[in-house]
Amino acid sequence: MTDMPPKLAEIVDEFASAPRDVVLEMLLEFADAVPPLPADLAGHDGMEQVPECQTPFFLKADVQLDRTVIAHFDCPPEAPTTRAFAGILAEGLAGATAEEILAVPDDLYARMGLAQAISPLRVRGGTAILARLKRQIAEQSIPLETE
Repeated sequence: MTDMPPKLAEIVDEFASAPRDVVLEMLLEFADAVPPLPADLAGHDGMEQVPECQTPFFLKADVQLDRTVIAHFDCPPEAPTTRAFAGILAEGLAGATAEEILAVPDDLYARMGLAQAISPLRVRGGTAILARLKRQIAEQSIPLETE
């Protein structure tokens, strides 16, 4: 899959080719991959909540000068599936540029075969997380025009 960063493509391929009975197990391993929030984001200051998630989920994307993106996610440990989406994005998009992330297909979780393993509501939440991440990046990528 050339339409996404290599790390993310690798994760998607692993899930897509995994037997259905191990997909949930694999998903839960990613729940532990969410890095802790830096101190300046404690209390979700400046983060956006994703209301489509059944669980309180917050994210913030920062496009750096070199166009790489630093993404921060926060979700309670009691919501392992939703937290796993964050872990997949955190690991799969680490070091990726704004353009690479904006090119990630919106049906990412369907491509991973998750629609058969988890509820449509959870897939919708994961899709909303990706959509909001991409929107934040797009907003920071618009060149500032002076009139």
